[in-house]
Amino acid sequence: MVGTLHLPAELRPLLRKSFGVLYTGTGDDTIQKLSKDLESPIKLISVGDVTTFHLLKANIIPDILIVDGRTKRGPASERVVTGTMHTGFTEIFVDNPPGVITADLINVVHDAIRSKDHVRIFVRGEEDLAALPAILLAPEGSVVLYGQPDEGVVLVNITRSKKEEILDLLDKIVCGQEDRNNLIAIRRKFNGC
Repeated sequence: MVGTLHLPAELRPLLRKSFGVLYTGTGDDTIQKLSKDLESPIKLISVGDVTTFHLLKANIIPDILIVDGRTKRGPASERVVTGTMHTGFTEIFVDNPPGVITADLINVVHDAIRSKDHVRIFVRGEEDLAALPAILLAPEGSVVLYGQPDEGVVLVNITRSKKEEILDLLDKIVCGQEDRNNLIAIRRKFNGC
């Protein structure tokens, strides 16, 4: 059974680094810049309300979008929240408090990636760390996009080495035996066991 990973507040700045290519700017201009490098990913996953809003506005439809109705720790505008609701998506709700990656979030992302449907995952709590399981679970050749507040959007091309980088990072920031055991269980899930 995969458990919850608790990420201590003092170590969360380690997660602020870009795990891919940062496209600087705001809104539609940033999406226009990165769209030239999207090509045809196996799966396109968008994490974050503002990033997702601008993708959909540009008629770039992710396979999976992960939102929480918030931006920069405050409520997202009604326009953004409504703009992330796309009629072609199956909607799934999951609880995930700030500063953790729950087993439920991991399982929902896992199932969404394996689904043939377009899936909108609405996180009750916080989706800021959802890019990590998305990167780990997405098939190689996929792309994960997530917002970097006040900077732009990060495009992560999913490779085996990128997955190992994320696992190594998680290994460094988890603390306590329970989190260590949960990380071992997560590694097994990511390796298909």
